Amino acid sequence: MAKRCYYEVLGVTKTCTEVEMKTAFRKAAMQHHPDRNPGNADAEVKFKELNEAYQILSDGQKRAAYDRYGHAAFEQGGFGGGGGDGFSSSMADIFDDLFGDVMGRRGGRANANRGSDLRYNLEITLEDAFNGKTASLKVPTSISCEACSGTGAKPGAKPRVCPTCGGQGRVRAQQGFFAIERTCPHCYGRGEIIDDPCTSCSGTGRTTRERALQVNVPAGVEDGTRIRLTGEGEAGLRGGPPGDLYIFVSTKPHPFFQRDGADLFCRVPISMVQASLGGEVQVHTVDGGESRVKIPEGTQSGKQFKLKSKGMPVLRSRDVGDLYIQVTVETPQNLTKRQRELLTEFEAESSTKTHPESSGFFAKMKDFFENLGGQ
Repeated sequence: MAKRCYYEVLGVTKTCTEVEMKTAFRKAAMQHHPDRNPGNADAEVKFKELNEAYQILSDGQKRAAYDRYGHAAFEQGGFGGGGGDGFSSSMADIFDDLFGDVMGRRGGRANANRGSDLRYNLEITLEDAFNGKTASLKVPTSISCEACSGTGAKPGAKPRVCPTCGGQGRVRAQQGFFAIERTCPHCYGRGEIIDDPCTSCSGTGRTTRERALQVNVPAGVEDGTRIRLTGEGEAGLRGGPPGDLYIFVSTKPHPFFQRDGADLFCRVPISMVQASLGGEVQVHTVDGGESRVKIPEGTQSGKQFKLKSKGMPVLRSRDVGDLYIQVTVETPQNLTKRQRELLTEFEAESSTKTHPESSGFFAKMKDFFENLGGQ
């Protein structure tokens, strides 16, 4: 089968520039790359055809020979089909453009030396969450070594560029049409060799210290909120960028209030007399103030009363939640003889009007089971 014209394979004209050719190859290689077409034999064939065409036309001398003699210029020895260092370098650049981000090679050296992220658990009170606060933290972490300024080399000495990778931190090996890249085995991805390491940090470029930091906790913060302090994590190796510090906020249990989002709930016990005759109770709110709650006559246990906008502020908003007061009727204990007599008289004179719920409940239960037994 006759070979296709290399210009036709790349989709360019014979008068195209090197930039136009490289752009066309990049686009076509991305489309037909085997990694993007798994199991597609046709795509693999086209990809090899593209590489062969670009190998020839990207070299000035080979392109000139091809323009004059066509495919015959490379048959029976000719220029050979191996592809020299220029082609390998050009191909590597293109594959870096195409697949560098996917393979994680871009910024690989900096990322390899980046410090670790740190976590700090901060527990605050409900009042702190309501008002917001500036919290002072003491965080044990690795910082840049002062003796060597983070270089890892003894003062007066300097790291030298790794001769194996040329300071890149990675080495590339050509295998056919593909360039395989891996971490440099000599410098372990650092790009530098330290012959005389710093005695204070043993050549790592960092030491362990306890740092004092301050973090602003916004009003309305909830349990599990994460606050990020960029660059406040562990120092990077040998001058690498530091990691980040993540503050995880939790709220201590409150003796009176329970929180649900922006709303607060408070359980308030009232006497049987207050529930029966009605009255008022005075409750404290999370902002330190006080509010009066009117208890209507005949209030039942579990009844809720809403105090609007007396709850928690909503994070990054002007909205405020509500406070719900739930009353529970307390049964009297340790009665005196006179109190017992009064309650006995009251019970004797009570009727379905004074206890409509309990009277109705037992009547309904009786009817239900009588009907059930007659079926």
